[in-house]
Amino acid sequence: MNFDFTDDQHAIKRTAREFLSARYKPETVRELAADERGFTDQQWSELVQLGWPGVIVPEAHGGLGLGAVELVVIFEEMGYALAPSPLFSDVCAALLLAASGTDEQRERWLGPLAAGECRGTLAVWDEHAGWAPDRSEVEPAGGALAATKIAVPDAATADFLLVAAADSRHYLLELGNSSTEILSVPSLDQTRKLYTVKLAGAPAQPLAHAPGPVRHAYAAIITALAAENVGVAQRAMEMAVQYAKDRKQFDRPIGSYQAVSHRCAQMLLEVESARSLCYWAAWALDHQPETALRAASMAKAYASDAGFRVTSSALQVHGGIGFTWEHDLHFFLKRAKANAHAFGDARWHRDRVAALAEV
Repeated sequence: MNFDFTDDQHAIKRTAREFLSARYKPETVRELAADERGFTDQQWSELVQLGWPGVIVPEAHGGLGLGAVELVVIFEEMGYALAPSPLFSDVCAALLLAASGTDEQRERWLGPLAAGECRGTLAVWDEHAGWAPDRSEVEPAGGALAATKIAVPDAATADFLLVAAADSRHYLLELGNSSTEILSVPSLDQTRKLYTVKLAGAPAQPLAHAPGPVRHAYAAIITALAAENVGVAQRAMEMAVQYAKDRKQFDRPIGSYQAVSHRCAQMLLEVESARSLCYWAAWALDHQPETALRAASMAKAYASDAGFRVTSSALQVHGGIGFTWEHDLHFFLKRAKANAHAFGDARWHRDRVAALAEV
C-alpha cells in the first residue's frame, strides 16, 4: 500500500485547489448559499470543462475513467473550498448507474452525465424508514413509484432521479412530469440544497439487481463525503491556527497559551487521522474490494465526528467573533454537521463496521 500520489494525482489536486480557490471565494459562497439554485450555469460549465462530472464514468462512456483516489482528491478540495455545487449529487448518480444500470441506461445517461449535458441525483432517505438503501419501503406497482423521499440533494436542478426501493433495488425516474412534486426544504447547510420529492405513480425504469456492485458504489459515495469533511476540517483548522497567530491578548498571540495551542494540536490529529482513513478507503475501493465496505464505513464514521469536532474547536479558538453571522466559520461547521448525518451517521457506520467484522 503506497499513499504517495502519482504525478497525475498531484496535478489534479493542484488544479482543484487553484481553480476552487479562485472561483469560490468566501463572498461567492455566501451569495450562492442565499441563491435558490445554489450554483450558476457558468460555474457548472467550468467544472464540466475540468471533467469532474465524469471522473469515475468509464472512458467507454465518455468519462475520465479514474479511480476512487482521484475522486477523494477532488472532494477533499471541494470541501476545503466549501464549494456549493451539484457535483456530489451528479457523481452519486453516475456511480449507481455505472454499478447497476442496464446497458441501455448506461448508454442513454452516462455519456451526457460525463459531458455535463444532464444532471442526476439520488433519493435514498425514506420519510419513515430512514436512510439505508436496503431498508427502503418503496414498492413499485406496475412500473410506477408512489412514495415520499426526503433530503434529496439538488433535486430541483436534476434531469433524473435514482430512487432506492425495497430489496436494495433502484429505479430511474425522469423528472419533469406531473406525477412528481419537488419541494424545497430548509437545510442546516445552506450551501447544499435539499428537497422533498413526492412521487404519485411516477413512471420509473428498474436498474439491474446487482447487490455487490451497488454496495461498492455506496462505499465510494460515503468515502467521497468523508473526504469532503476532511477538506472542511482542514480549512477550519487553518482558519483557527491563523487567528491564534494574529489575535493578541496581554501582548501575546493567543496561540502561545497552552489551552489554545493544545486545542489546535488536537485539531491536526483529528484531520490527519480522518484523511488517512479516507485514502485507505479509496485505495481499498480501487485495489482491495473485499475490505472496501469496512474501510469506507470507518472513514465515514471518523470523518463525521472529526469534522464536527474540528469545526467546533475552530469556533472556540475564534471566541466571540466565531459565533457571528458575518464570520465564515459557521458555514464550515454546518457543512460538517450536515455531512455527518448524510448517508449514515457515525453511530450507524460504527455498527456496520462491527457487523462486517462479526464482532
